[in-house]
Amino acid sequence: MSDKTDQARSVDLEIEELRAFTRPTSRVTSSALEDRLYKIFPVLDHGFVRVVDYMGDDTSIVQAARVSYGKGTKSVRNDEGLIRYLMRHRHSTPFEMCEIKFHIKLPIFVARQWIRHRTANVNEYSARYSMLDREFYIPSPEHLAAQSEVNNQGRGDVLRDEEANDVLEMLKADAVRSYDRYETLLNERQDGRIINDDKQGLARELARMTLPLSAYTQWYWKVDLHNLIHFLSLRMDPHAQYEIRVFADVMYDMVRDWVPLTAKAFEDYRLNSFSLSGPMVSAVRRMVGGEKVTVENCGMSAREWRELQAALGLSD
Repeated sequence: MSDKTDQARSVDLEIEELRAFTRPTSRVTSSALEDRLYKIFPVLDHGFVRVVDYMGDDTSIVQAARVSYGKGTKSVRNDEGLIRYLMRHRHSTPFEMCEIKFHIKLPIFVARQWIRHRTANVNEYSARYSMLDREFYIPSPEHLAAQSEVNNQGRGDVLRDEEANDVLEMLKADAVRSYDRYETLLNERQDGRIINDDKQGLARELARMTLPLSAYTQWYWKVDLHNLIHFLSLRMDPHAQYEIRVFADVMYDMVRDWVPLTAKAFEDYRLNSFSLSGPMVSAVRRMVGGEKVTVENCGMSAREWRELQAALGLSD
């Protein structure tokens, strides 16, 4: 029997069918993204990301901007310059002219964090209609950490070997036990076999309550480029949760292929930049003027002062 689940086999078959069907198009395409289209890119232990459709490229952004701004863009000499101008000054609507649709398989607890970005069109796998597979996210030992003492929604020190092993065993045992109960409640195995001919199974919409948040779900997630950039700027941040950050990293690789000029501007003006508050600007001006600025006289909270120090590569 194959190690692949029914869902995985179904996905493979769908990809083969999609890639086998081609036809000429007059629309704008990205050759680099075309090479990635429909391909599975693994994430975590059982998850993946793939692009199933997209609209537009860098030239679509430029075209939309020039229609919108007319003579106001004539001082920009080339497409890259215009895209960088739009990104730098946060003119977002031209980036909304591009869209992309992902097929994503992810743990339920990551999906519940992800869905807080209410700027995309989402269609999720229905556990009311079908059974979820016996697949669970089990972290690698290096990603098992204690609660941070300074950040209520972050991780602290990595657990020691013995502690990590105990936690992993509990996570695995709970996941297996929950799925066993899920099948018992449904009176049905994952392969469709009935467990007890004399028993009536519970409705799927109720039986799913027993599944753990580590179980995997899938969805189609369609978003415009402006909102995708906002999502990536938050979820690629080093402080973002690891399990969602790895999805964002894989998606950004696809964005770089799709709209390389926009990606470079995004890296320069969003991803690798730092926004200064009014007190921060004042402190920097005082530093440039030769004044000694300290946490006591900077006019900022201790945390904001530390953030400025880190951004400037300074230390007390």
